[in-house]
Amino acid sequence: MRALALAAASESPKVHLTAQTRIIAAILALAFMALVLELIRRDQLQERFSVVWFVAGLGMLIGAAFPGLLTLVADAMGVRDTNVALFSIVLLFLLGLALNFSVTMSRQAAQITRLAQERALEAAREQTEEEREAGRAGRQVPN
Repeated sequence: MRALALAAASESPKVHLTAQTRIIAAILALAFMALVLELIRRDQLQERFSVVWFVAGLGMLIGAAFPGLLTLVADAMGVRDTNVALFSIVLLFLLGLALNFSVTMSRQAAQITRLAQERALEAAREQTEEEREAGRAGRQVPN
Protein backbone atom coordinates (compact mmCIF):
# COMPACT_ATOMS: atom_id res chain seq x y z
CA MET A 1 0.00 0.00 0.00
CA ARG A 2 2.83 2.35 0.85
CA ALA A 3 4.49 1.69 -2.51
CA LEU A 4 1.26 2.63 -4.26
CA ALA A 5 1.09 5.92 -2.33
CA LEU A 6 4.73 6.71 -3.19
CA ALA A 7 4.12 5.92 -6.85
CA ALA A 8 1.07 8.20 -6.92
CA ALA A 9 3.02 10.97 -5.22
CA SER A 10 5.92 10.75 -7.66
CA GLU A 11 3.69 11.20 -10.72
CA SER A 12 3.51 14.71 -12.05
CA PRO A 13 0.08 16.23 -11.49
CA LYS A 14 -2.07 16.45 -14.59
CA VAL A 15 -5.19 18.44 -15.19
CA HIS A 16 -7.81 16.05 -16.47
CA LEU A 17 -10.77 17.77 -18.05
CA THR A 18 -13.14 16.02 -20.39
CA ALA A 19 -14.13 17.71 -23.62
CA GLN A 20 -17.61 18.29 -22.21
CA THR A 21 -16.19 20.00 -19.10
CA ARG A 22 -13.95 22.21 -21.22
CA ILE A 23 -16.87 23.21 -23.45
CA ILE A 24 -19.04 24.05 -20.44
CA ALA A 25 -16.20 26.06 -18.87
CA ALA A 26 -15.68 27.96 -22.15
CA ILE A 27 -19.41 28.69 -22.45
CA LEU A 28 -19.49 29.95 -18.84
CA ALA A 29 -16.46 32.17 -19.48
CA LEU A 30 -18.04 33.61 -22.64
CA ALA A 31 -21.34 34.16 -20.79
CA PHE A 32 -19.44 35.96 -18.01
CA MET A 33 -17.69 38.21 -20.54
CA ALA A 34 -21.04 38.90 -22.26
CA LEU A 35 -22.52 39.82 -18.87
CA VAL A 36 -19.68 42.29 -18.29
CA LEU A 37 -20.30 43.89 -21.68
CA GLU A 38 -24.05 44.07 -21.00
CA LEU A 39 -23.45 45.76 -17.63
CA ILE A 40 -21.24 48.32 -19.38
CA ARG A 41 -23.90 48.91 -22.02
CA ARG A 42 -26.55 49.54 -19.34
CA ASP A 43 -24.20 51.90 -17.45
CA GLN A 44 -24.26 49.64 -14.39
CA LEU A 45 -20.49 49.01 -14.57
CA GLN A 46 -17.90 51.65 -15.34
CA GLU A 47 -15.29 50.91 -17.97
CA ARG A 48 -12.38 51.27 -15.56
CA PHE A 49 -13.74 48.43 -13.40
CA SER A 50 -14.85 46.33 -16.34
CA VAL A 51 -11.29 45.76 -17.51
CA VAL A 52 -10.52 43.69 -14.42
CA TRP A 53 -13.63 41.57 -14.85
CA PHE A 54 -13.12 41.17 -18.58
CA VAL A 55 -9.53 40.00 -17.99
CA ALA A 56 -10.87 37.54 -15.38
CA GLY A 57 -13.30 36.16 -17.97
CA LEU A 58 -10.48 35.94 -20.49
CA GLY A 59 -8.42 34.02 -17.93
CA MET A 60 -11.33 31.62 -17.43
CA LEU A 61 -11.58 31.13 -21.19
CA ILE A 62 -7.85 30.49 -21.53
CA GLY A 63 -8.00 28.04 -18.60
CA ALA A 64 -10.84 26.17 -20.31
CA ALA A 65 -9.07 26.08 -23.67
CA PHE A 66 -5.63 25.17 -22.34
CA PRO A 67 -5.97 23.29 -19.03
CA GLY A 68 -2.30 22.25 -19.20
CA LEU A 69 -1.29 25.85 -18.48
CA LEU A 70 -2.33 25.35 -14.88
CA THR A 71 0.32 22.65 -14.53
CA LEU A 72 2.94 25.08 -15.82
CA VAL A 73 1.76 27.74 -13.38
CA ALA A 74 1.83 25.23 -10.51
CA ASP A 75 5.39 24.24 -11.44
CA ALA A 76 6.43 27.90 -11.61
CA MET A 77 4.92 28.46 -8.16
CA GLY A 78 6.69 25.40 -6.80
CA VAL A 79 3.41 23.69 -5.95
CA ARG A 80 2.75 20.01 -6.65
CA ASP A 81 -1.03 20.14 -6.71
CA THR A 82 -2.72 22.17 -9.42
CA ASN A 83 -5.75 22.72 -7.16
CA VAL A 84 -3.54 24.55 -4.67
CA ALA A 85 -2.11 26.68 -7.48
CA LEU A 86 -5.59 27.55 -8.76
CA PHE A 87 -6.81 28.36 -5.26
CA SER A 88 -3.75 30.56 -4.65
CA ILE A 89 -4.24 32.44 -7.91
CA VAL A 90 -7.92 33.06 -7.19
CA LEU A 91 -7.16 34.11 -3.61
CA LEU A 92 -4.51 36.60 -4.76
CA PHE A 93 -6.90 37.94 -7.40
CA LEU A 94 -9.63 38.47 -4.81
CA LEU A 95 -7.24 40.10 -2.36
CA GLY A 96 -6.09 42.44 -5.12
CA LEU A 97 -9.70 43.32 -5.93
CA ALA A 98 -10.47 43.98 -2.27
CA LEU A 99 -7.44 46.26 -1.99
CA ASN A 100 -8.37 48.07 -5.21
CA PHE A 101 -11.94 48.65 -4.04
CA SER A 102 -10.74 49.81 -0.61
CA VAL A 103 -8.48 52.39 -2.25
CA THR A 104 -11.33 53.51 -4.49
CA MET A 105 -13.72 53.81 -1.52
CA SER A 106 -11.16 55.81 0.46
CA ARG A 107 -10.62 58.17 -2.45
CA GLN A 108 -14.36 58.63 -2.93
CA ALA A 109 -14.95 59.20 0.80
CA ALA A 110 -12.32 61.96 0.78
CA GLN A 111 -13.92 63.48 -2.32
CA ILE A 112 -17.40 63.39 -0.74
CA THR A 113 -16.05 65.10 2.38
CA ARG A 114 -14.37 67.78 0.30
CA LEU A 115 -17.53 68.38 -1.76
CA ALA A 116 -19.69 68.60 1.39
CA GLN A 117 -17.29 71.14 2.88
CA GLU A 118 -17.28 73.19 -0.31
CA ARG A 119 -21.09 73.12 -0.41
CA ALA A 120 -21.29 74.25 3.24
CA LEU A 121 -18.93 77.15 2.50
CA GLU A 122 -21.03 78.07 -0.54
CA ALA A 123 -24.23 78.04 1.54
CA ALA A 124 -22.58 80.20 4.22
CA ARG A 125 -21.47 82.71 1.57
CA GLU A 126 -24.97 82.81 0.09
CA GLN A 127 -26.50 83.39 3.52
CA THR A 128 -24.01 86.15 4.30
CA GLU A 129 -24.76 87.80 0.97
CA GLU A 130 -28.52 87.60 1.60
CA GLU A 131 -28.06 89.13 5.05
CA ARG A 132 -26.04 91.99 3.57
CA GLU A 133 -28.68 92.67 0.94
CA ALA A 134 -31.44 92.51 3.55
CA GLY A 135 -29.51 94.90 5.79
CA ARG A 136 -29.23 97.39 2.95
CA ALA A 137 -32.94 97.14 2.26
CA GLY A 138 -33.75 97.49 5.97
CA ARG A 139 -35.44 94.17 6.47
CA GLN A 140 -34.64 90.95 8.31
CA VAL A 141 -33.98 87.63 6.60
CA PRO A 142 -35.71 84.64 8.22
CA ASN A 143 -33.43 81.75 9.25
